[in-house]
Amino acid sequence: MPIEHLLPVPHLTTAQSGPLHTLEAHLLENQTQIETWFRQQWQKIPAPFYTSVDLRNAGFKLAPVDTNLFPAGFNNLNPAFQHLCIQAMQSAIERICPDAANILLLPENHTRNLHYFESLATLRDIINKAGYSVRIGSLNPELEKNTLFSLPSGRSVELHPLFREANRLKITGFDPCVILLNNDLSDGIPEILKGLEQTVLPPPDLGWAMRLKSGHFAHYRRVAKEFATIIDIDPWLIDPLFRNCGEINFLKREGEECVRKNTEIVFEQIRQKYAQYGINQAPFVIVKADAGTYGMGIMSIYNINELQELNRKERTRMSASKGGQPISKVIIQEGIYSHETWEGAVAEPVVYMIDHFVVGGFYRVHRDRGPTENLNAPGMYFEPLAFAEPCNTPDCNKAPDANPNRFYAYGVIARLAMLAAAREYAEHR
Repeated sequence: MPIEHLLPVPHLTTAQSGPLHTLEAHLLENQTQIETWFRQQWQKIPAPFYTSVDLRNAGFKLAPVDTNLFPAGFNNLNPAFQHLCIQAMQSAIERICPDAANILLLPENHTRNLHYFESLATLRDIINKAGYSVRIGSLNPELEKNTLFSLPSGRSVELHPLFREANRLKITGFDPCVILLNNDLSDGIPEILKGLEQTVLPPPDLGWAMRLKSGHFAHYRRVAKEFATIIDIDPWLIDPLFRNCGEINFLKREGEECVRKNTEIVFEQIRQKYAQYGINQAPFVIVKADAGTYGMGIMSIYNINELQELNRKERTRMSASKGGQPISKVIIQEGIYSHETWEGAVAEPVVYMIDHFVVGGFYRVHRDRGPTENLNAPGMYFEPLAFAEPCNTPDCNKAPDANPNRFYAYGVIARLAMLAAAREYAEHR
């Protein structure tokens, strides 16, 4: 059955779609060079264990806006193509620990978030179906005994307390070869993870307490320029402009001049690019925490004066991120319109990768948000992307915006972000 009969796929609705169709066609025409180049890159540097990348598709630009190295949301992928995840999982673990039999999965401490536990159960099932025994431990020191959580899907998740034996992390009756982190360590690296002889993936020093989005996008900019040279495009078409500020305190109104100055610069850079491409839309910027996930500490700015007029509620919202961690650094990023829709609601693609393989994705959809707003907010829901193939086998005989070809474009840009993350880690090893 053709994939379009399995899942509806949203289409671009913007009149400014010409340049993106040109970009999609250009990627298809250069598929051989692109895939050869990616193979060469993965021979030089290993890909992160798993990655999810949030993309924004403006019709005239397709670019990543966030790269997560501890992804949740596996339950939102299309289950019909879970075999892609299983094959990629086997490849990733065999490369890292050829003799592995036991995998210990360490999640976030979201003991009340059943949606997250559904993702955890899906990830556990993928690892298990890849041929490995897997248990789920907990970094929560308050967990003193095995605890079972029943899920709406009918599945269950059991959390186990951890203990250390010399330099090995274990749970009772289970000694893992690989420890797989699904916790972004926003609160820092716990002592129990330090100095282990086991392989910990992703490495704990890629957690948000140690990593900055501005650092990642600086690496992405270099990757995008290199890639753009190979296929002869303007890197701006795939790269969001950005600047960053440190030592900011929105509640105390400290560091605001840095934010204002850099916001003005980004606005002017966007205006110049819009004029170059004849884009008749209002530029906007996104100011967000330079570290962290879950859509926290983010605001859209349409006019520089808005920064001077933030009310108390807005300043409070920008003062802390996940877990109440204070926001002291921000990234000022070019706002990218999201002109894809799902049944009339604004949607943005999120692409998932295990090792260097694209394994699926979904559209994040929000009926109460507009094309310039952050969709990672309460009220969002998810529609699986119809990845029938690993996103590197487009059909060049079809129109550039045909579903398999659009997915190819998504997979290319997402893999560029993943490569940037790989280089980011290699630089700090």
